[in-house]
Amino acid sequence: MAFDVDLFVIGAGSGGVRAARIAAEHGAKAIVAEEFRVGGTCVIRGCVPKKLLVYASRFADDFSDAEGFGWSVGPSRFDWPTLVAAKEREISRLSAIYRANLAKAGVELIEERAELIDAHNVRLAGGRTASARHILVATGARPEPARSIEGLEHAVSSNEIFDLETFPSRLLIVGGGYIAVEFASLFARLGAEVIQVMRAGNVLRGFDEDMRDGLRDELRRAGVELRFNCLPTRIEKRGARLHVALSDGDALEADQVLVATGRKPNTRGLGLERIGVALDAAGAIVVDSASTSSVPSIHAVGDVTNRINLTPVAIREGHALADRLFGGSVGVVDHDNVAHAVFATPEIGAVGLTEAEATQRYDVVDIYKTNFKPMKATLSGSGERTIMKLVVDAATNRVVGAHILGHEAGEMIQILAIAIKMGATKADLDATMAVHPTAAEELVTMRTRAARIERRARTEAGG
Repeated sequence: MAFDVDLFVIGAGSGGVRAARIAAEHGAKAIVAEEFRVGGTCVIRGCVPKKLLVYASRFADDFSDAEGFGWSVGPSRFDWPTLVAAKEREISRLSAIYRANLAKAGVELIEERAELIDAHNVRLAGGRTASARHILVATGARPEPARSIEGLEHAVSSNEIFDLETFPSRLLIVGGGYIAVEFASLFARLGAEVIQVMRAGNVLRGFDEDMRDGLRDELRRAGVELRFNCLPTRIEKRGARLHVALSDGDALEADQVLVATGRKPNTRGLGLERIGVALDAAGAIVVDSASTSSVPSIHAVGDVTNRINLTPVAIREGHALADRLFGGSVGVVDHDNVAHAVFATPEIGAVGLTEAEATQRYDVVDIYKTNFKPMKATLSGSGERTIMKLVVDAATNRVVGAHILGHEAGEMIQILAIAIKMGATKADLDATMAVHPTAAEELVTMRTRAARIERRARTEAGG
C-alpha cells in the first residue's frame, strides 16, 4: 500500500520533533503537525520559561546575601513586564531553532490541528488529509483543573501564569506538587505575598520524606504561607480582587489564583478511542516498551503516555522509536533510575528509590544522610540548609537512591545519576576523592550510617 508519508507526527514538542528529525535522517518522509507553537510544553510554557523565572527570582537572595561578603547593594526594583518580554524573546528564539532544525532535516511542518481518521490516515483542521505508514502522537499533557472549585474561570493555570499582564502582589497557589512549589518559591522571591493550599499534609507527594520536610521548611523561610489539608471551594471576583472560600471554613483574598493541581495526557478529541487505541484511566495512551500502542501503526511518546513526564525522556523515546521504525534498531528506552529535579529555591535533585520505596523492595536498607549549613550561608547569615541522602541496599552495598536539597542540586544529581546507572556501590563513592570545599563532596564523605532498616522489623511492626 502506498502512503503519502512514512511518519506523521501530531505535536511539535521535544519528543515529536526529535522523532521526525531522526526518521528523516534515516531516509523516511515525515510531516509534523502542530496547532499551537513549535517547541511544545517545555520550550513554550514549561521548563524553559519557568527556569528563566527561577533565575530571576534568585537575584533577591543574591542581593540580600551580598552584604555579608562586603558588598553594599543599593535599592533594587523588580519589573515584571521586562522579565515577561525577555522570556518571550528567548522562547521565540528557541521555537525558531526547532523550526529551522525540522526544515534542515527535510521535515514538513504544518501548523494546524490534526486528528486521526483511522490507523493510517489523519485529517488536518484545514481539510487536508494525509496517509502515513506510521503515526506518532506526541501531544504532551495539559493542566488539569480542580473541577470541584466553583468559579474556576477566575483562576489561571501553569500555562497562563507566565504571561500575566500585572504582577500579583498577593498570589494564591492551589496544589502541592512540583509545579506548585516551584511557582510558590519564585513568586515569593519576586516580591509576591504567596499562600499555598493543598489537599495533602505536606508538599511533593511521592518524593523522599526528608526532601519533602526540608523544602516545606525552606518555603516557609522564604515567606510562603502553607495551608495543608484544605482546598478552595469557591472563587468570586469582587472588584479587582478575588475572594476565595476554603474547605476548612476560612476565606481569603488574592490578586490572582494559580491552580496547579496536576496535568493530564492531552488525548482529548484526537479520535483515538474511535479507532481502538487503548487509553488508561487518566486518558494516557497505553504503549509497550517500544512506544507502540494497541494499534500497531500508531505510536506515542512523552507526557501523552504518562510514563515519566520529563522532556529528556520524551526526546529519548522519540529518538529510539525513529531508530526502531526506520533505522533497524531493536533497542528500547530504559526508564529505570531517571534523574529529576524540582527547581524551587533551594532545588531538589533525585534519582532512584526513596527510603520508603527501598524498604519495600530490599530486605535490609542502609540510610546515609547529612544536614548542614552551606558555606555561602556562613557569611551571608542566611538560615538555609542543605540535605543529602543516600539509600543503599545493604546486601550488595549498591546505591539505589540519592536525594539532594540545596543549591545546584539538579547539576549534582545529573552527575551522580551516571554512577547509580552504572551500579555504583557505597564503597565506590567512599573511594572517590572529594573536591574541597564543595557541597558535593558530602556525597563521597558520608561514613556514618543514619539508619539500618530491616524487613523483619517492618513486618513485626505491621509495616
